[in-house]
Amino acid sequence: MKLRTRFELAAKNKTELHVLLRQSFNELAKSNPGTHQRRNALTSIENIQREIGSRALRP
Repeated sequence: MKLRTRFELAAKNKTELHVLLRQSFNELAKSNPGTHQRRNALTSIENIQREIGSRALRP
């Protein structure tokens, strides 16, 4: 799985972020513990959630 960075995510709209979040959760579910794919999925999920959260705080 490709790691999704905050820089990349900043250019996405809310719908795209939610699609990426779902895809990342699916990749996490398919990954094996301790693998590079699992670490990327977990980090991507965190980054996507932070980006969604930061937008909720904006007026």
